[in-house]
Parts: sequence; structure tokens; C-alpha cells
Amino acid sequence: MKKINKISQVAATSALVTAAFVATSPSADAASNVQNLVTKAQESSKSLVKFYNVKSQKDISVSKEFAAAYDQASGDIQKAEKAVQALKDGSEKKKLTAQLNVAKDRHLKAARIIDSVKAATELEVLVEKLNGYVEAGTMNQELVETYHALSEQIRKAERVFSKVYGADNRSAVRNAFLIEAKIAKETVIYEVSIHSLQDKIEQLLAENKAEEAEAAFAMLNRLETRAVKIKEAGNKLHPGKYPDLPEMAKKAKERKDKIKGKLPYEYELSIMHTNDTHAHVENIAKFVTAVNEVRAEKPDALLLNAGDVFSGTLYFNEFKGQADLKFMNLLKYDLMTFGNHEFDLGSSPEGHKALADFVKGAEFPFVSTNVDFSADENMKGLFNDTVTEEPADGQIYSGVVKEVNGEKVGFFGLTTEETADISSPGSIAFENYITEAEKAVAAFEEQGINKIVAITHIGYDDNVEYDNDLELAKMVDGIDIIVGGHSHTKLDTGTVVDKDAAGAEKDPTLIVQASQYGEYLGTVDVEFNKEGIITNQAAQLIKVADKEANAEAAALLKTYSDKIAEVRDTPTGATTAKELANPRTTAENPTATSVRNSETELGNLITDGMLAKAKQFKPNTVIAMQNGGGIRASIDAGDITLGDVLTVLPFGNTLATMNLTGAEILEALEHSVSQAPNESGGFLHVSGMKFTYDSSKPVGERVVSVQVEETKGNFVQLDPAKEYSIATNAFTAKGGDGYTVFAEAYAAGRVTDLGLSDWENLRDHVAGLVNVEPVVEGRIVDIAK
Repeated sequence: MKKINKISQVAATSALVTAAFVATSPSADAASNVQNLVTKAQESSKSLVKFYNVKSQKDISVSKEFAAAYDQASGDIQKAEKAVQALKDGSEKKKLTAQLNVAKDRHLKAARIIDSVKAATELEVLVEKLNGYVEAGTMNQELVETYHALSEQIRKAERVFSKVYGADNRSAVRNAFLIEAKIAKETVIYEVSIHSLQDKIEQLLAENKAEEAEAAFAMLNRLETRAVKIKEAGNKLHPGKYPDLPEMAKKAKERKDKIKGKLPYEYELSIMHTNDTHAHVENIAKFVTAVNEVRAEKPDALLLNAGDVFSGTLYFNEFKGQADLKFMNLLKYDLMTFGNHEFDLGSSPEGHKALADFVKGAEFPFVSTNVDFSADENMKGLFNDTVTEEPADGQIYSGVVKEVNGEKVGFFGLTTEETADISSPGSIAFENYITEAEKAVAAFEEQGINKIVAITHIGYDDNVEYDNDLELAKMVDGIDIIVGGHSHTKLDTGTVVDKDAAGAEKDPTLIVQASQYGEYLGTVDVEFNKEGIITNQAAQLIKVADKEANAEAAALLKTYSDKIAEVRDTPTGATTAKELANPRTTAENPTATSVRNSETELGNLITDGMLAKAKQFKPNTVIAMQNGGGIRASIDAGDITLGDVLTVLPFGNTLATMNLTGAEILEALEHSVSQAPNESGGFLHVSGMKFTYDSSKPVGERVVSVQVEETKGNFVQLDPAKEYSIATNAFTAKGGDGYTVFAEAYAAGRVTDLGLSDWENLRDHVAGLVNVEPVVEGRIVDIAK
């Protein structure tokens, strides 16, 4: 706060005092001098204008010049007031009184500034005192009393400042004197509130008012949760976030722990969680450190995985999940559920053998409540349609009960029903998530278990037509914690859902999710009351990159990374002069150019390679299509390696051809652009074709024109009645990404799987080009843009 100049004894007098003057009767022979006295008062009051017009002043204070001018005007007005009051002539007295009132008004406006500076001086004293306590990390009664004194002085100052003349002047005074005071107050607003509430709880306990103490403790938990979120967000008054007050927080926690120990009941469950790692094991050594640090503080903390360990990097292409499993066993995971990408290999010649091997080798059990594995030969003997308290490692259960800190906790798992469209599950089926979740909760509650955790891979706010965590929390009562995955959502402090689908109050459900690729270790501490209702929660994401690498994990990683380096660095013989980008939208710009809503250079390169390879086996193939969701990375400028190719197309899809009519192709294109300009994994990149559409039109009526390159360089209009041979990947050909028109063609026997891996096709294509130079050439155009 700006230092305040000392105020002279005269200048410090409030306007309300100086405005009231005692009149005395002037002598009759002095009447002719009254006008002169009033004129002098007017002149001296004019000199005050520059002092009370403070809107452009950098330093608002009472200078010697201001104090002298104020004193002069005060004396002149007092003399003139006496003279005017003594006049006998009523009309003259009225006229001069009006003139004098102008001077008195200027004087009062100056007095308001003086009063404001006085109020600010008192604020400054309290701010310095409070900040001293804060810097010392002291939380005691003196700090609380200073906090409340500052709060009261802020209220008084607001009243004084509100009387300052002119909106701009009032704003200038408030900006100069209030902001710093409010920052000082709000810096410790939650610390003071928590301290006061802890005082109240201890008093209630001393009075043997256990129920009231528990209610107050629940209020304390809610206050702490709110404090965390507010401090994460920062404050408009503060330049940045609230400062950390570690000493105060430490003492508050120590005191809370003592209080909690005196309460009749309180139970805490600690969980670590990951999701959507997608074979990103390159930072696993640091991840191990993060887990070990949490376990050192909380030995009973569970470690859960919400799916999608499979697919995404060279580690998966080379080791089919076994590298990931090695580290998961090292980390001693407690439970895992399945993500949609765990089923990516279902259409390969080996089917789900890699998934079965992954499950068998796990030194932990799996929970899967809405997945039916019974028709898959590879998975036979691994699934148990039961809820058990004695789960075996390497087995799958509908539900698992674990005893943690002397209490039984129920766990079940859900996988998105959309897996049937976006992966290759084969004969594995997926049941309704709401129905199965309700069954799981009922099964636990029948055993008297009132603390229930759902490990889900359905997405935080994903497509509601399928499933998502927010809907699960609203629709199914009894779930306390949802450890989620699939949508790669970064929930820094979790989300609490406390209203059901109808908007009625419900017991809280906490949803957590830890972004993607093992970049964060999610942690959450949840406190329950004796009814199994959450009374407090603290969720946090630990940034793995900030940790030191664990030596044992680093040595183990090297046995895999050395092999990956060999594969990654194998040249294809091709180069690209520029990066071939793989753009995605952002939260700030959800309709930006993306591989999932627009033609890209890389998409053109891939489909050109697909078409060229298909023509080698089926020369009459004229069109190739590639779903944007299957293109997973960009290619840097320079030499193109096998690692680049495998990272771009990591799913091991095979090339398929199928015969479609022009009408069926048109139906597929309508589905392709149905979500535009928003992203869709089913957005099709094309070769041998170009088409236009209008994203402003209704879904199903968007495609405007379609042309097919039946001979090189010769494009003709698509004929709805004509049959065309097209190439795509086997995933899409079987109806993946919701392409029912393709699924129908597949069921009718119009699809031929050529058995050629998509990454091999791209490798061969770029090797043949040598100099790779794809361009965006108007194959797909949205005329609404």
C-alpha cells in the first residue's frame, strides 16, 4: 500500500466538523466587507479542486501543499460564514449564502479525500500487522483478531470511500487503498475460517456434543475442499494464485488429525490411479518414484488402473503389452479394468491371445462387470462371474471386495459399450453399464458394504448415447468413487456429483481421472462417516516428469528401450522436407482443423498408399478410405523411420477391400461428416475421390457433390447405382466407428481382408516415393467454412 503523508492537525478535521461554524454578529460598519470575505473564501476553495480530483493521480495523499490549502480555505470559509450570518438584509444574505455554499461544497469534497487517507492509514497498519503473522507462518488468536479487525476496517473504509465526490475519484481511491487490504484478508480467509471451526469442534467435544461435533467436522471437510479449489483457481484481486502457506497448512492438519481422533467415527480411503497409458512406458522409472513416495506416506493406499494399457507406441507393437505388464507387476497394482483398446487385436489371426497372456501374467486381479468374455476361446477360464473377497491374480471378476484399514470396500469395473464400434472385440460382448452397475452396487450392499468404487473406462463426459461417468454418478445411487478413463480427462481436483438425474440431492459421488500416457499419478483421499457417506475428499494429480527416475525401473526399461531403439531407427529409405502434422482440436478451439474433421497431408499420404497397395491385388479398386481416429501421430521433417510409421498407425489393422454401390458410399460419407466441424474418430480421409459437403445442413443431408477418379486424372460424378471397389482398414470395413453400411456389406460377404498390415503398406508406399511431398488438394471441402 502507498505510504500515507502525515495529516496536519487542521487538515485532519472531518468535513462534517469543519462544515459547521458558529456564527457571531458582525458590526454594522463591516457589512460592506462581507462580499469580499465570501469572494476570498471562493478563491481559496478553488485551490482545493486539484486535490479532490484524484482520478489521474498516482499517489493519493495529504501533502503539505494540500494541508495548507485546506487550512486556508477552512479559515476563509469560517470568517465569511460569520459575516454572512450577521447580515440584516435578507436578499443580500441569501445571495451571499448561495455563493458561500459553492465554496463549502469544494471544501467538503476535499475533506472526503482527507477522511479517505485517514481510513487508509488505519488499513495500512492492520495489513502490515496481518502480513507479519502470515510471513511468520503463525496461526493464533492474535492473527484471527487482526483478520477480523481488518475486515471491520475495510467495511468502515468502504463507507468513507463511498462519499468521495465522482465515480472516477471513488474508483481511484478504492484502487489505491482497498485492493492490497482485500488481498491481505483473502490470503488467509480460509485459514482463519478453518481455525475458527476447529475451535468450535473442540468446544463441542469438550461439552460431549458428539453429533454436533461430527456435523461441524463435516463442515470443516467441505470448507477444506472448497479452499483447495479456490486456491487452485486463484482470485481476481490477486496477481496469480493464492500464496502457499505451508506452515499454517501443516499446523491445521496436525490439529485436524487430533480432532479426528476424538470423534466417534471417521474412515479414510487412499487411492492412486492411472488410465489411458497406451504403452507409454518411456517415463515409467519416474512414475515408480511417484508411487513409492505416496506409499511411503500412505502404506495402505491402493493402486488402480482404469484401462487402455494397450496400443499407442512401439512398445506395444513390439511386446504386445508384456513390457507394460512387467512394470505393472513391479508397481504392485491392486486392480484393473479393461479399456476399449485392450480389444484392438481381436481381428488379428491370433485374436485376443495377447490380451489373454496379459491377464494370465498379471500379479493382480481384474474387475469387469459389463463385459461378457464367454464366447472367446482365448479368454476361457479367465473370467469369473462372481463377487469375491478372495480374488486370485491373473483372473477377472464381476466384483472384488478388499479390506482396507479394517473396513470392507467394494470394487467393480465398466468398459464402454462403444468398444463394439471403435475396437475389434470379436465375440466378446458388452452389456448396459447402468444395469450392470446397479447389480454390482446391490450385490455389495447385500453384504453390508457401504463404500463402493467403480473403476470405469466409459469417459468422463463422453458420448451420452453410449455411456459416461457423469451419467453413471447421477443414475446409479450408492457409488462413492468413480476412478475413470477413456476420455483422457485431466481432473486436477476431481468432480463431485451430488444431484441425481432429476436434480434432487443425493449422497456425493467423486469422479477422478488422471489425463493420459502416465504423465500424472492420480491420488485421492476420501473420508467417510459411519453410514458410508463421503464427508471429505482431497484429489490431486502428481506430475511424473518432476520426479527422479527409480534405478531399478530404469534398468528394467533399458532392456525394452534398447530393442525399441533398433526398431525405431530402421530407415524406410524415404524423407520428407517438412513435418506431416496430425492436428487435433483444443478446448479453446473445439472446431479447429483436426485429423478428425479435415483433410490433412498425412491423411492423403496414408490413403494414397492404401489405394496403391489394394490395386496390386485388386486392380479395379478406385477409392481408399481411412478413419481419422486410426491416425495417431505426426511425422517429423527429415528421414522417415519405421518407428515413425509404426507410431502413426499403431493398431496393426489390415487392408481390406469391399464392393459398395454409389448410394452406400454416399451414406458412408454422410456418416463421416455427421459431427463436423466437431471431431469424430470416424471422419474419413480419402484417395481416388473428392467431395464437398455443408456442415451447416442437417445431419444426413450434408454431402453436396462426390467425384470419383475412375482413371488417373479423370474425375466423374459418383453414380448411386454403380458398384465400386474400395479399400479401407479391416476395422472400418467391419463397421468400426459406427459404419453400419460397411458392417452390412461385411455381413453380406462383400469384404475381402487382404491381411496386409496398414503400417507395412505405409512403409512400402513412402519407400517407393523416396521424397514424400503430400499436399492438401481439396479432396474434402466444407463449403460452410
